[in-house]
Amino acid sequence: MSDERAPTEPHDSAAATVTASPGPSGRAVVVAPPWRDTVGVASAVRKGLASLVGGMRVTGRYVARPSTVVTQHYPENRGTLRLADRFRGTLRFDHDADGYHGCTVCRICEDQCPNRSIVITQRDKGALTKKELDTFVWRLDACTFCNTCVMVCPFNVLHFGPGFESAVYDRRLLVYTLNGYAGPTAALLKKVADPQARKAACEPRDPFSGPTVLQVLAKERAAAAPASVPVPVPVPAPVPDPVPVPDPVPVPVPVPAPVPDPAPVPDPVPVPVPDSVPLPSPAPEATDVR
Repeated sequence: MSDERAPTEPHDSAAATVTASPGPSGRAVVVAPPWRDTVGVASAVRKGLASLVGGMRVTGRYVARPSTVVTQHYPENRGTLRLADRFRGTLRFDHDADGYHGCTVCRICEDQCPNRSIVITQRDKGALTKKELDTFVWRLDACTFCNTCVMVCPFNVLHFGPGFESAVYDRRLLVYTLNGYAGPTAALLKKVADPQARKAACEPRDPFSGPTVLQVLAKERAAAAPASVPVPVPVPAPVPDPVPVPDPVPVPVPVPAPVPDPAPVPDPVPVPVPDSVPLPSPAPEATDVR
C-alpha cells in the first residue's frame, strides 16, 4: 500500500481555491490564499459595529427615559440609597424580638463554607443543654459572598444584609462575632419561666469579643516586648516623726522712757535801732582860673 494520502477536499465554497501541497512528512498541507485574512478582519469589523450600535441603543433609551437610570450618586444620596433585595453586603445573624438566636451549633455552614470564612466555637457544658453556641465568627476578609451558608442553614439564622460600608485600615479588623450572646437557643430559653434564670443562661457577646484583632494585637505586642527583668521598687526610708516645736516665749517689750517737756523759750529782746545819720554834703567843684 502506498502511504500517500489524497489532498484534503474543500469543505465550503469559500475554500474552493485552497490548494494542497505535500509537506516535509509527505502529508498534504492546506495553504489558504491571502484574501482569507481579509475576510476575517471584515467579519470582526461587522461584529464590532453591531455591538457598538447595540450599546448606543441602550444609551439612547436611558436618555429618552431618565427615570430608568440606575446610577447611584453615592455618598450624596446616602440617606435615600436603596439597594436591590438580592444584594449581598454583610452577613447577618438573626435574633428575635427578645434578642435570642436559633443557632444549634450544627456546624453545617462552617463545613460548607468554601473559604473557611465561618468559625464556630461551642460550650460543651451549657446552662440548659450539653452543647451551646459560644461565638459565631465571620471573616469578611475571606468571604466571597457565595451565599452557601445562607442556603444550607436548616434554621434560617443567616442572611446577607445591604450593608457595604466596611472599609478599614487593617484587614484584621474585618473579623466579627455575629451572635449577640453565648448560650442556648430561643426555643430552649422560652421554656424557662424565670426571667432571671434566662438572663443567667446568656453571656453577652459584642462584635469584637471573639478571636479578633484586639486579641491578636495584644498577643503580638506581648510577644514582641523584650523580656524585662523586674526592677525592685525602692522602699522609701521611714520618715521620723517631727520634733514638737515649743511655743515661743513672749519677749517683754521695753517701755520707752518719758520724754521731758521742752524748756520754755524766752521772748526775744528788742534791739534799738539808731536814728539815721545825715550824710555829709559833697564838696564844691574847683574851678580853673587862669
